[in-house]
Formats: sequence, structure tokens, C-alpha cells
Amino acid sequence: MVTTVRQIMTPHPECIRSHHTVMEAARRMAVLGVGALPICGTDDRLLGMITDRDIAVKVIAHGKDPKATWAGDLAQGAAITIGPDDPIELLPAIMVANRISRLPVVDSGRLIGIVARCDVARAMPEMRVADLFDALPVA
Repeated sequence: MVTTVRQIMTPHPECIRSHHTVMEAARRMAVLGVGALPICGTDDRLLGMITDRDIAVKVIAHGKDPKATWAGDLAQGAAITIGPDDPIELLPAIMVANRISRLPVVDSGRLIGIVARCDVARAMPEMRVADLFDALPVA
């Protein structure tokens, strides 16, 4: 039986460094086939997340140059996170309340995993999953 976030997270997620460009982040997302990357500082601390939507709406739509915009510039405020030993039952409420489809897993300030909406779907009872998918934006 799955009971903790650690059991369903994707471990060792790749970060984009805050001093890398948005273009580098977009290329990395394309290579990895993902729609979001954690933004980490040089000390490996999580600063935030960058999504393909952030790139489209906050950079391209505003006429900014993705080759001259830092990924760290898109990290706004403290990232919403969860701990590896937290119960999975917390995930739907956190994701819905914050309208996020991916949740970084942090242990002692270090990023150790990512939980995506699809991870929750595989681990949670059907009723909760339906509610989660209905409440979150398409990722």
C-alpha cells in the first residue's frame, strides 16, 4: 500500500540553474519530454519551477528574448513543496489549492523528487483522482 510521497515521486529530478537562460530551459524540457523543470541555485536549493506555459506567457508573449532572460527571473516567491515522508492524502488538496500539476519534493531544503498529477492518479482512489483532474488546469 502506498502511503508516503516518497513512494510515488520521481526521484532525482533534473534542475535548470537560475543562471541559465530560458532558451536553455526550453531546450532541456524538449530533450526530456517534460513541461516543467525545477529552478535551482548554485547551492542546489529549490528556487521555483519553470513551465512551458511560463516561457510562452511570461517571456515570448511579452516580447522578451529567451536567450537573454534568466530562468531564475521566473522563480517567483517561495516554491510550494511537500516532504518525502508526508502522506499522499495531502497531495490533492495542495495541488488544487495552489492550481499546480507538479509538486517538488524537498528534504532538508534540497530537491529530491517531483510528484506529478499522473503520479497521484496512479496512487489514489478513483474519486479523488477525478476531483483532482477536474480541479486542475490541463498540464
